[in-house]
Amino acid sequence: MEQEQLKQIVAQFDICGTVSEIKPLGAGLINDTFRVNTAEAKCPDYVLQRVNNNIFPNVEMLMDNILAVTTHLRGKLEAAGAKDIDRKVLRYVKLKDGDKYYWTDGSQYWRIMVFIPNAITKQAVNPESAEAAGRAFGKFQADLADIPVQLGETIVDFHNMEFRLRQLREAVAADAAGRVKEVQFYIDEIEKRADEMCKAERMGREGKLPKRICHCDTKVNNMMFDQNDEVLCVIDLDTVMPNFIFSDYGDFLRTGANTAEEDEPNLTKVSFSMNIFRAFTRGYLASASVFLTPAEVENLPYAAALFPYMQCVRFLADYINGDTYYKIQYPEHNLVRTKNQFKLLQSVEENTPAMKAFIADCLK
Repeated sequence: MEQEQLKQIVAQFDICGTVSEIKPLGAGLINDTFRVNTAEAKCPDYVLQRVNNNIFPNVEMLMDNILAVTTHLRGKLEAAGAKDIDRKVLRYVKLKDGDKYYWTDGSQYWRIMVFIPNAITKQAVNPESAEAAGRAFGKFQADLADIPVQLGETIVDFHNMEFRLRQLREAVAADAAGRVKEVQFYIDEIEKRADEMCKAERMGREGKLPKRICHCDTKVNNMMFDQNDEVLCVIDLDTVMPNFIFSDYGDFLRTGANTAEEDEPNLTKVSFSMNIFRAFTRGYLASASVFLTPAEVENLPYAAALFPYMQCVRFLADYINGDTYYKIQYPEHNLVRTKNQFKLLQSVEENTPAMKAFIADCLK
């Protein structure tokens, strides 16, 4: 967009100072993000984002969730006497007119938050960053365990395994691209595990598993670090919503502990890194064990298996449907992704006894 258009959008918000420049920030795949520089030294810079309302259709609920979460986290920091609170929790800016924290022209939705200076994100997953991520996301859940409001689901059924299996079964029944026969092995393997992999939903209905406030996108680049490599805060809060804690634990390990990219065709490169598992789990339990129930702890290895299984189901369904959801670079791309995630799942299953032993040792 042109500078003047962006400046007109920023002008709707109650920011400090005069805008000197607006330029693209980061390479996010969902929202369009810009850094807003101000001319006055006394005023902070800002981050302007266009919310992708195709992914998040209920922007009002989305922002209500985020404000409830950031307000609660800010209150915890204030009560603890923390310094530099604006570096440890995101701060959003109101409109000049009214109480809303987003502006819309009827088709696009925009928001502004205060830019955190001298902070970085990391892309590489190694034992050090994995342990920091585990500690940060575990603390994030722990700090929100007593939030006094009910949050909405910004993406309904996002990590619901029963729903994802229904999608696959509908794809198999329709066989829109005529591909079912060639992938029957993977369909059969998925169905063999279906009952076990849906146990979170069953346990939830039986009252054995609570829903918590989860981040639901626990990648290492969704944290900000200071110059001393200490975690400042968790960012990218659009997917924060009620879910089983497995969402945050298992989703990080699906990407972080895979020894290859999720579309690596050479399956000999794909395995589950126990070094990353141990580091992330050590950090996570250090923060989250204060609120986790025995059932949640017992099923952490299940969570590590659940997410490659779920992603295998999603890639396979899309391949059977004729590649209508995920972007592909070549015709078999989703099939390669399916095979990759299935191989990762098998590696997780092989390592399950060792995972259980390590978790038990952590809690002694």
